[in-house]
Formats: sequence, C-alpha cells, structure tokens
Amino acid sequence: MPTSRQARQCDVLVIGGGPSGATAAFWLASAGHDVVMVERKSYPREKTCGDGLTPRSVRQLLDMGLADDLAGAGHRYEGLRSHGFGRTLELKWPDHPDLPGYGYVITRKDLDALVARRAEKVGAEIWEKSEAVAPIVEHGLVRGGLIKSKSCPDDEPVEIRARYVVVADGANSRFGRELGTSRNRSYPLGMAIRGYYYSPRHDEPWIDSWLDIRDRGGNVLPGYGWIFPVGDGRINVGIGLLSTFNQWKAVNTTHLLQSFVEYAPSSWGMSPETACGPATGGRLPMGLSVGPHAGPTYLVVGDAGGTINPFNGEGIAYAYETGRMAADAVHLALASGDGTALQTYERCLQETYALYYKVARAFVRIIGHPELMRALVTTGMRSRSLMEWVLRIMANLLRPDELGPAEAAYKAVAALARVVPDRAA
Repeated sequence: MPTSRQARQCDVLVIGGGPSGATAAFWLASAGHDVVMVERKSYPREKTCGDGLTPRSVRQLLDMGLADDLAGAGHRYEGLRSHGFGRTLELKWPDHPDLPGYGYVITRKDLDALVARRAEKVGAEIWEKSEAVAPIVEHGLVRGGLIKSKSCPDDEPVEIRARYVVVADGANSRFGRELGTSRNRSYPLGMAIRGYYYSPRHDEPWIDSWLDIRDRGGNVLPGYGWIFPVGDGRINVGIGLLSTFNQWKAVNTTHLLQSFVEYAPSSWGMSPETACGPATGGRLPMGLSVGPHAGPTYLVVGDAGGTINPFNGEGIAYAYETGRMAADAVHLALASGDGTALQTYERCLQETYALYYKVARAFVRIIGHPELMRALVTTGMRSRSLMEWVLRIMANLLRPDELGPAEAAYKAVAALARVVPDRAA
C-alpha cells in the first residue's frame, strides 16, 4: 500500500472508516460507484467500545456477507443476564421475523477491519493513515476534502474531489463541525469507560449487565455496569452514566469502574493483576442529538450524527443502519442525477428513529434521578415477563405486531417524563 497519494476524483468520499463509514462504502461500492474512504489509522486498530453486538448489528453484518467471518472471529452469545438489587434474570434475545436470535462479542479492532476489508473487496478504495483535515467548499457546496497522509507528515495535503461526501468520523467529528454540525445540548449525553481483564469466565453464553452500580460510598448511581465475554481469555468490563444525572460531571469514572470491579462477584477473577491494561473511555452523543444530518452534497452518519441509542448506549447497530441509509440516498442521487435525493436520508432517519428516540430521551430523564431508577429497577427485576418486554424495547427489538402495545408504553413514559425536571446537559 503506497504511503503517499495523488489527487483523486471520485463519486463519493467517505470520511472515517469505522462502522458507519465502512458500511456506507460497502453498499455504495456494491452498487458500482467509485468510492474512496479515508481512515486516520491503519487496520487493525484499537477502538474504545463495549464490543457487544445485538441482533440489530448482526443483521447488518449478515447482509454484508460476513456470517463466516463473524463466526470465526467473534464469541456468540444468547442474550442478556441482568443483575439488580440482589436479583438476577437470564433473558434470551426475543424471536423476531427479521432479526437473528443471537449476538456476538467481538473487539472493534477485529470487527472494523472485517467490515473495511469487505468494503475494499467489493471495490471501495481505502486510504489508511490518512486524515481529512478540511472540506473543499466551492460556491457553498462541499466538493470533497483535503487529505493529509499520517505516514508522510511532511507531504502537502492532497485533494479528493467527489460529487458527494459521507461524514463518518465519529463522536468528535472534526469534519462535521467544519460543515456546521453541532450537538443539541438539551439532549442526553452518555459517558462510558471500559477495560479488559483475563477471566476464567471469558466464554459465558450471556452478556451481563448490572443496574445497581455504586460509588465508593455505596451510593447507587443512575447508569449500568457490564461484563461482556470476549471468548479469547478476556472479558470487556465497563460502566456507563448519563448526563441526566445532575452530579454526573463530578463522577470520576475511573474510580467508579474500580468500584464496580471490586463489587462484581469474585468468580470473574478481576483484579489489578488480571487487568490487560489501562481503561479508556469517552462521551457518547445520543438520540439524533447532532445535526444537521444532511446538506446539499453531504450526509452525516453514525456517532458523527449522534445516533447512539439513549436506552442502552448501543451505537454500532445504528452506525451500520445509518451508513446503509446514507448509501441508499447517495445511490439514488447518483443514479437519478438529482442531488435533492440526499434529503431522503433525513426523512428515513425520522421515520425509523424519531418516535423511539423521543421516548428514550424521556426515559433517561426519569432514570437520571437515583430514587426513580431504584424504584423502576426494583419493580422490573421482580417480573421476568416485564423485564423481557423492557429488553425488547431498550434493545429496539420489537416485532411489528408489538408496535401497537408499545405506543401505549411510550405514551406512559412520556407522560411520566413531563413531571420530572429536565436536567439534561
């Protein structure tokens, strides 16, 4: 692979080679378009993440022809084991007509490389160790990007000119901000940290979630802790908090993770001696909180568009889905010669997620109050049928025939949220 590049003209420039960018590149290249995707690092590269794939993520990967790769590189699991206030429930993923009944745990180091190589195999050109340092804007329209080689830092940036640009450079999207994207600060923001540990329970058939994480003073905080089995001798261990908790900025997440590790059952074998390295974390823009998602010649996808699910902090499925939606819109624009087709992307986002995320934002306002979260979790953990229903809603796995009853549940959550003070960041 050459370390320096020449100026390039293409149909589509994709900024960022994570889940949303690589997915967009795959579907556009599969449709026969000339696609260049630029990625700041080289594959395989580490990425802070929980590494858990729900059935929604698996569905998208299967559609890209990655079934065998997933089975070879990932650890398959059957559902969620939920813990809270002295109770434990094992909840299998529900039956669904369009989604598989299982998930995988696979490190982002492996997963992102699989999807990127799949996109490359169908014709996408990938520039690794290449950073988009600025958009090319002419007459008010984005016409590509200036790309700086990180392998040859003394080289001048080169131009990649494109008819359309897909912005997929993650939660801290520099390129998106250059184009005017910003986060709606009234929407919830997540904060998470994770680390890896060697564990004798590395190949459990469940992902585990604790709904009663505590600080060093024993106080229950509104958030959750997780242990996901990687299947290679390691487990992925982390905690997540929400900005709807009025003291969230004062929480030291490193200390909170240490408290969680100490609080978890000793059978997991977690200790400073079994840690694989220091924990890493970051902030998570949620619920379509970043916009605009579409311009005349560009679209914003995945974490760059704040598409993470506020209910559970899941971002990978929505990165895959929005990358695919963007590819559909760009393909329509290229095939028809009508750039206004890009606006179908925003409509698709609203039709697919708007109601669900509206309720999710209301829900996280409620659980931002520790006393309300304790009451809800305590009630839920006493009823398997209720928690199975909650799992389907929070993981966005409702069947089409369940959408009617879900509307009633949504209305109840929204009504309760209206009487709770809004403390979003």
